[in-house]
Amino acid sequence: MENYFQMNMPKRDIDAISNLGLAHMGDCVYEILCRTHICASGGQTVKRLHREAVELVKAPTQAKLAEIILPLLSEEEADYFRRGKNAHSHAAPKSATARQYAVATGLETLFGALWLAGRQKRLLELFDKMMEAYHGI
Repeated sequence: MENYFQMNMPKRDIDAISNLGLAHMGDCVYEILCRTHICASGGQTVKRLHREAVELVKAPTQAKLAEIILPLLSEEEADYFRRGKNAHSHAAPKSATARQYAVATGLETLFGALWLAGRQKRLLELFDKMMEAYHGI
């Protein structure tokens, strides 16, 4: 049985996944990291947990936080980010500009690729930098 909690896909298999397929995976990974971060902070009602999660996962917030980590990315990571940012998605939410949505998609693509590669440590390093910046905003 495949252990989907500890993936370790080869780069060639990850590269074969479409940009939006990686973003689809990364959206899930980013949201579970956000929800875990919020719950670990403790002492919040379900309503506040939900509001905080929605704030963190919306495209404008993702785009702002992605800008924080861009200088920290390796060349390979930056390539995944660009793949997602340049993907042609036809549905942008009303709450985000086209640029914000593209940057958020780039972030999700990067997170999806890191997750599938089994690079959880690097994923957490980047996410921690983003959360440090978020709490400083």
